[in-house]
Amino acid sequence: MAPRIVLAGSSGLIGSALSAYLTARGDEVVRLVRRPARTAGELSWDPAAGRLDAGALQGAAAVVNLAGAGVGDKRWSEDYKALIRSSRVDTTRTLALAVAATGEPIRFVNASAVGYYGSDRGDDVLTEESAPGQGFLAGLVRDWEAATAPAAASGAPVALARTGLVMDATGGAFARLVLLTKLGLGGPIGSGKQYWPWISLHDEVRALAWLVDHPEVTGAVNVVGPDPLRQAAIAAAIAARLHRPHVVPAPAAALKLVLGEFADDVLGSQRVIPARLVASGFRHDHPSIEDAVAAML
Repeated sequence: MAPRIVLAGSSGLIGSALSAYLTARGDEVVRLVRRPARTAGELSWDPAAGRLDAGALQGAAAVVNLAGAGVGDKRWSEDYKALIRSSRVDTTRTLALAVAATGEPIRFVNASAVGYYGSDRGDDVLTEESAPGQGFLAGLVRDWEAATAPAAASGAPVALARTGLVMDATGGAFARLVLLTKLGLGGPIGSGKQYWPWISLHDEVRALAWLVDHPEVTGAVNVVGPDPLRQAAIAAAIAARLHRPHVVPAPAAALKLVLGEFADDVLGSQRVIPARLVASGFRHDHPSIEDAVAAML
């Protein structure tokens, strides 16, 4: 019998790719949807109201939670920041309580983010043992990860996938960078000296599947590429692949005008390495920025 994987956030960039990957390898993927279920491959739930029938999770090999409003989709008003928080914390708590209520040691892989380390840590090398940072995202991630506590307390093996910047030309931050590069505007952002913790979408999906398959790996796991680079070097690799110039910088002041508070995280530096992921035996298919850019484009 195929392993049954329950997936929240299946319609997003990473979720849709993970769903396709798990299905292709033979897993039974059941998607959580916030409407009446239409097929046998769907389960209806209401995370805002804390509604999810624990019986629906009985017999599942794993629950993967990737749900959450896009951090960079809109300018951060107070209302949107509240939505970013509730769409992660409330969703995670609902799933964690449902996993705990099953009484089964269901593997729980919960999305998290390198925002845990704060918006600007300079040249410091950041592993899973590094201290948390400051700022809205750092506080959000601490609460987000803490919401998994009911599952962990019940004996379920919980992994917190602290994801970096996922490289894909159709969505997320890199879609915008690719478009700017095609227009000849893909130069350094701010100083360009800040470290960006990148990972190809292909390796992001493989890493999440790896965590599903290795329940002995628990706690925080940095899901990033093995070689964090300065933003200017990443932008230069994209420009080289597209045969476009890499000369026009994006001034920090302009970014703050357009992005508001979120600009601090774009301009900040996070030199994050995947220490626990690599130690567990995972090997990246795209270990270099050239490999990742080639895959993305």
